[in-house]
Amino acid sequence: MGWVTVALFIVVSVLTTLVFYRQSGRQRIFWLVLSVLLLTLAFNKQLDLQSLLTAAGRCLAKAQGWYAERQSVQIKFIISVIGASLLAALLLSWAMRRELIHVWLALVGLAFLLAFIVVRAAGFHHFDQFIGYETGNVRMNWVIEISGISMIAVNALYLLLRRSNDETLAESL
Repeated sequence: MGWVTVALFIVVSVLTTLVFYRQSGRQRIFWLVLSVLLLTLAFNKQLDLQSLLTAAGRCLAKAQGWYAERQSVQIKFIISVIGASLLAALLLSWAMRRELIHVWLALVGLAFLLAFIVVRAAGFHHFDQFIGYETGNVRMNWVIEISGISMIAVNALYLLLRRSNDETLAESL
């Protein structure tokens, strides 16, 4: 399933690149940044860099003698990430307020995806148990990660198809 997720990241990165070429202004910048980010996440997924980050944090905690209290540090980290994510989402939403009607689903998908990745990298045991939960051979981490990617894809496809329909309509007039 890891390869499927990598493939989805790459395909949606291509879709967002296509949207980038068809947009202007802030939307153009938004879709370019999103495309680069998705491609980076594809490489990250394949190289498993978040596991390296988790292992480095574990080594640091053991070396500095606070490994036994790591749960409180993890909770503070997660709360900080959620706070920073909310602040970033608010700032991005404000910056994109005129374009929000065109990018809101991609923003939600991006927030969903990044929150999942960062919290997973924190290595919080209870979250790891939740995402490892499996029902009908489908793991929760697949559902969460692919849902974020899918929201971005749907938004990009909508803009691509809407633009194509607008151009076809203009040509017929």
